[in-house]
Amino acid sequence: MTSNPKLAVFLASPRGFCAGVDRAIQIVEKALARYGAPVYVRHEIVHNKHVVNRLKAMGAIFVKELDECPDDRPVVFSAHGVPKSVPATAEQRDLLYVDATCPLVSKVHIDAERHDKAGREIILIGHAGHPEVIGTMGQLEEGRMVLIETEADAEAFTPRDPDNLAYVTQTTLSVDDTSAIVEILKRRFPHMASPHKEDICYATTNRQGAVKAIGPKSDLVLVVGAPNSSNSRRLVEVATRAGAKASYLVEKADDIDWAWFENISSLGVSAGASAPEDLVEDLLAAVAERFDITVDTIEVAKEDVIFKLPRAVAEA
Repeated sequence: MTSNPKLAVFLASPRGFCAGVDRAIQIVEKALARYGAPVYVRHEIVHNKHVVNRLKAMGAIFVKELDECPDDRPVVFSAHGVPKSVPATAEQRDLLYVDATCPLVSKVHIDAERHDKAGREIILIGHAGHPEVIGTMGQLEEGRMVLIETEADAEAFTPRDPDNLAYVTQTTLSVDDTSAIVEILKRRFPHMASPHKEDICYATTNRQGAVKAIGPKSDLVLVVGAPNSSNSRRLVEVATRAGAKASYLVEKADDIDWAWFENISSLGVSAGASAPEDLVEDLLAAVAERFDITVDTIEVAKEDVIFKLPRAVAEA
């Protein structure tokens, strides 16, 4: 009987669910417990179809816009945040709504409003079309915020007043990419106001730090996450930059292409902030069927952040 080849597995820690994602999922679960099914959810509560499908099975109905929601049922807004027009419309219709926006995203919204009230032109560093970016830009009147996506954008940007600028960022960006853009902006506009505290969330920073730690040790890195998850895609990029010979995003164990494993002796594993841990466990189990694995957890930070639930569901 042929024994399975040996494979060293480096498991990134922290990985998977962050406090904002955990809170958002709890909000939907507790809304269902308090108000009964169905509870409507505007957009995916978090970017993971396995989470979404589980909540659907419990009685959540996911919609794109509020006009798909009836007047007599509660609606939850996703963790990514929404433009101000969304709760305003809900209030006009007298809808019961629960805002599951991550508190760290809400902090960016508050910072943007503070800069706007001070009369500053605001730069948002982020990715066009991402729900969080749409929500952040929707906190202010159109034209009050300029989106910058790349270093080239930062070099080309022409402000109304170079001495009256501020910047905020999407919370799920690559730490390294964002710092490069900020450096260009600060060189060009030395008086630009910065966030009081870094906008990129602690969970994004920690997960990227853990992947940087496993990347150099790994012939291959697999990141469990959804293709529309910004923080998951950034982890794949970070792994490659850190020295992994190859890095791929997979939604689940079934997505693994076993050809990736040819001639490798080490595997790094992480998961995006909206990926449940059972998907990581399934992936490790699938690898263990084909290889004799040893698992070494590489921890770069401990996380103990907990965000309070909104009053509307806290008692459920």
